[in-house]
Amino acid sequence: MSILSSLGRIATEFSAARARYQTERAIRSLPIELQKDIGWPEASDTKTNSRSGVGSWAGAK
Repeated sequence: MSILSSLGRIATEFSAARARYQTERAIRSLPIELQKDIGWPEASDTKTNSRSGVGSWAGAK
């Protein structure tokens, strides 16, 4: 595997993780009632919030 392909893969994973984060942030900014209406799984249960730390996007699947 070349360095360029590795960097491309890492950039793709980072981009996907960033998009997921931005989507989650937008959904969490909605009122709880709307979150429940769209079926957001953590709208009513805040104890199951197991957000990973910085850098968890690298190699985590």
